[in-house]
Amino acid sequence: MGIGTSIFLIAAGAILRFAVTASVEGIKLATVGLILMIVGIIGLAISLYLLTQAQRGAVVPDRVVERDPRL
Repeated sequence: MGIGTSIFLIAAGAILRFAVTASVEGIKLATVGLILMIVGIIGLAISLYLLTQAQRGAVVPDRVVERDPRL
C-alpha cells in the first residue's frame, strides 16, 4: 500500500466517520470509517518506514577501487 492509497483511506474513513449522517441497516458507517482510518494510518506508517529505509541505503556512495596503472 502506497502513501497515496493510505491518505485516500484516511480521507474516506474520516468522511464516513464525521460527515455522513445517513444510516444503513445492518452496518454502522461510523465504525467502517474508523476502521478505514486505522488501516490508512497503519499503511502510511509502514510506507514511510520503508521509504526511509530505502533512502538510507541509497545515501551510501559507491566504493571506488583504484588500480595501479603499471599492472
